[in-house]
Parts: sequence; C-alpha cells; structure tokens
Amino acid sequence: MIEFRHISKSFGTKHVLQDVSLSVATGRILFIVGVSGAGKSVLVKHLVGLVRPDAGQVLLDGQDVTHLSERELYPVRMRCAMVFQHSTLFDSLTLAENVMLPLRKHRGLRPPAARQEAMRFLERVQMHHLADRHPADIGDGLRKRVAIARALTLHPEYVIFDEPTTGLDPLAAANVDRLIRELSDRHGVTSIVVSHDLRSIFTVADRIAMIYQGKIRLDGTPDDFRRTDDGVVQQFIQGLAEGPMVL
Repeated sequence: MIEFRHISKSFGTKHVLQDVSLSVATGRILFIVGVSGAGKSVLVKHLVGLVRPDAGQVLLDGQDVTHLSERELYPVRMRCAMVFQHSTLFDSLTLAENVMLPLRKHRGLRPPAARQEAMRFLERVQMHHLADRHPADIGDGLRKRVAIARALTLHPEYVIFDEPTTGLDPLAAANVDRLIRELSDRHGVTSIVVSHDLRSIFTVADRIAMIYQGKIRLDGTPDDFRRTDDGVVQQFIQGLAEGPMVL
C-alpha cells in the first residue's frame, strides 16, 4: 500500500499541495486527475524522493520513506518504477538495447542473457517484432510501450505513470490503457496514473482522486464521479468551458 499523509508542498509563494491525504491499495489502479498545474505530478514524485514535502509523510507498505537519504531510497526506487510522459528512450540504441540497460546495470546480466530477457518483456507489450528498430523509427504510442517494458524489467511492485496517454492517437492511447489494466489484473502491480484523459479515467481506474486548488476535491470510484453533484467535478469530467471551476 502507498499512503500520502497530510502532504503540503510549496514552491516559493505558490502553495501546490495543502494537507493532501491519499492511499492506494495493493494491486489496484488509482488515477490522480485535475487541470494542468494542479499538483498531480508533484504529489507522486514524493514517493521516490524526487520531491520532498514541506509537511506530511509518505509511507510504502507501512515504512516511512519521507526523509530517506539518496542511498536509503535506492531499494524504494527498485520497487517503484516510473514511466514519464515522454518515453525517455536513448535514440542511439535499438529498442531491445534500451530495455537491456537496466537488466545489465541492476541485474548484472551479460549481453546474450539480457537480450533474451529484454525480448520477453518486449513481447509482453507486443513490441518484440520491432526489437532492432530505433526509437526514431516508430511512433509515440509504440515508444511508450517500450518505456513500459523497460520499467517492468526489475519486476516493480508499484508503477507510476505520468500522463501516459498525452499526445497519443486514440488507438495508441487505448493500447497503453490496456497494458496498465493488464499489469493489475494479471500481475498484481499497483499503479498510480497521473492523467487528465477522460476516456482513460473511466475505462481503467479502480479509484479516482481529483486535486483542485491544492486539495483533494473528491476521492472515489468512477461511479462516484459520475453521480456527484459537485459542480467543479462535473465541469472537469464533462470538459465544460464554463462552470464554477477557477483556473
């Protein structure tokens, strides 16, 4: 289980998060939603120490990881993979070589064994047939699949997806959504997905938490979001230009 307890974070005079508490159970998919700049990515980066809170705690399976040193964060980061909005693949390497990197660096596999293992992960995301292509040769959606394969090589228990479908065409986005759902259903991976993609939110999420003006506006199931009479939430999920939301 991941728990954020009373997290507050400011950058200068801008109060990004104010007393935010949120948790996600093992094997479930939590979507964190809100308008751009709401603090969604800032919140999840606390888990792996990329951002430190001004107040509050972050717990991973009951362990307080809030103030761990860089050295102490190493095992936490091995358990928690992060897939960024941009795939961050190395352009000079083939897709297989990109996936081989963590296998060689962290698991100490020799090149032949690393490639065999990399191919197994590429097959999981239906990219093994393009293993010897370079990132520039394929589209954004396919690069995202390779980034997910690379993130899975160390068998993480938790995966954080930061805007995984932003900029993708509908078909590519649906394929990424399917991969996220399969990680939970077939492999028991716990996922936190930062997104404002309304289609993804209601087809993939087990739970949704909306951040608005630095606080949790609503934390519930997709049905809770559909049924709520909160005008701010309804404006967001319906994509309305006018309403009570202050941008």
